[in-house]
Amino acid sequence: MTVGKTALVAGVTGQDGAFLSKFLLDLGYRVIGTSRDAQSCNTSRLERLGISKDIQLISLAPNDFRSVLKALSSELPDEIYNLTGQTSVGLSFEQPVECMESIASATLNFLEVLRYLNIPSRLFSAGSTECFGDTGGKPAN
Repeated sequence: MTVGKTALVAGVTGQDGAFLSKFLLDLGYRVIGTSRDAQSCNTSRLERLGISKDIQLISLAPNDFRSVLKALSSELPDEIYNLTGQTSVGLSFEQPVECMESIASATLNFLEVLRYLNIPSRLFSAGSTECFGDTGGKPAN
């Protein structure tokens, strides 16, 4: 199979990152997965899906501009999937600054690096529903 586009999946070791990576690999993508510490991250979800050897793992701290710049400038992905936002309801209330940084700062860093490098990558940033807080059961907009 020939490799087509390159996708960078930030947060590849999470549930959504692992399933997205499998989907992209099945479509013929080259997948680069990121974790804050690629050397010691838990890859059990990737192993369970049988794709751990098919993904190039690199370290990336999404709320650090230089880390995002280094990763994107070396890999030049066609598509970027940012799945690194805070997902723990409890932690989002205990650590609201970390929650905000993991969503807003990370997204801003990806956007700024894309602008700075002027590469035509597409960005999908999932964020987290935790940024809306308690909506009282009403849809967030």
